[in-house]
Amino acid sequence: MKLTIRQIEYVYESGQLKSITAASKKLNISQSSVVAAINLAEEITGATLFYRRKGHGMEVTPAGQDFLVSARRVLASNEEFERSMRAFSNPSSPTLRLGCFSPFGSILIPPVLKRYIKENGKCSINLLEGDQAELRNWLIAGDVDLVVTYDIGEMYGVGVTPICKCPAHALLNRDDPDAKKNSIAMKQLSRKPHILLDLPETRSYLLALLDYTGQRPDIVLRTRSYNTIRTAVADGLGSSMLNIRPAASGRDSESLVRVPISDKLRDPTLVVADPYGEHKPAYVRSFIKVLHRYFVDLGPQNFAVVLPDDAQGLLFPEPDV
Repeated sequence: MKLTIRQIEYVYESGQLKSITAASKKLNISQSSVVAAINLAEEITGATLFYRRKGHGMEVTPAGQDFLVSARRVLASNEEFERSMRAFSNPSSPTLRLGCFSPFGSILIPPVLKRYIKENGKCSINLLEGDQAELRNWLIAGDVDLVVTYDIGEMYGVGVTPICKCPAHALLNRDDPDAKKNSIAMKQLSRKPHILLDLPETRSYLLALLDYTGQRPDIVLRTRSYNTIRTAVADGLGSSMLNIRPAASGRDSESLVRVPISDKLRDPTLVVADPYGEHKPAYVRSFIKVLHRYFVDLGPQNFAVVLPDDAQGLLFPEPDV
């Protein structure tokens, strides 16, 4: 007995929607076909994938969660296969569906895409910019082929490729007395009015660092925009804490100074996450390699703000993808 791709899709959608009725409507098939696919999947696996509660939909079991992860891989691979087949009959430029942590959209991704196009030729690119939760949802739904983000919060998919570590640093107005120092301690930074990058999960990570000394600063502004933070600090509203230095094309104004933090803190890793695992399409592998080479060429002194002795080890080895 084998599950067809369509039956795997039936089970997957049932798990995502937690409802046989909703899955049948979305897929425009009968409920009996969905039930038959679930029964066959449970018979093949020898495990209960869903708890079915009359009038309350379904709950996914631990075994069901494992099945859905595997199903997503199969469906993603099938989508790539169908895309390749369409390319034979329609040899137009391929489309790279890319998701990124929203601050990266303006400070990182454009120069990387320029390199990618130079190496791979003319292509179409769809870029979705969002927070960590949105990026995970886009991966699960198959809306993107890969995402560029930090390893903050819940784990991502089955394919995660580390690129580099991005230690936190202070963003200060040039008139701040600490702007002329070689580094700043968290204790000193926590005494300043703070402008917070207020994105889900990122917020928790930054607040945890700010609580490092047991003295959380007065948060005078919360914003989801990296560029708004830069403008607010430049206008003297407060200081901030960020993790990556912008590319040359998005350089800071003269009113801003980035200062290393002297405390040893947890450094998030910039990663590429994808749903393909070991079976990445060629264009996904190409993008990962281009991104890694971009950071190698920049060097830690141009993408991170750290003391010289802390610059070693920020870059991961060339990815074997």
